[in-house]
Amino acid sequence: MATTSLQQEYGAKGICFGCGPSNEKGLRINSFPDGDQVICQWDPEQHHQAFPGMLNGGIIGALLDCHSNWAAAWALMNDQGLDEPPCTVTASFSVRLRRPTPADQTVHLRAWTTEINGNKAVVESELSCAGKVCATCTGTFVAVGADHPAYHRW
Repeated sequence: MATTSLQQEYGAKGICFGCGPSNEKGLRINSFPDGDQVICQWDPEQHHQAFPGMLNGGIIGALLDCHSNWAAAWALMNDQGLDEPPCTVTASFSVRLRRPTPADQTVHLRAWTTEINGNKAVVESELSCAGKVCATCTGTFVAVGADHPAYHRW
């Protein structure tokens, strides 16, 4: 497994709330390729709680969205034989909160691409804590060009 995350290697100046390494107040996730999946470990802080001891659902959504987006970019890069991931944005994502997520333990994310069609990738992902799946996500992510406002700005 790589020692540098996808975000650090390909988006070090990114300011995205969920995955931007340069956003001091963001979640700053670090996603790593691991075989046909992309994985991440993340530690919540007290201000990420919805109520005492439980992680906020919006934070869960942001974690799954950003992690899945990087999984899509990684898959598209490999599928198209590129030297770096294309700039991808979220076209749609749906999160299912399956059980409360503890806010005092490490959260584990894993994502895998289930479909690639041209510049689109469909990704499935899950968030688990203490060995239990707490949330799942399905998303569609699209590679965009220089005419898009998010182009290489994550």
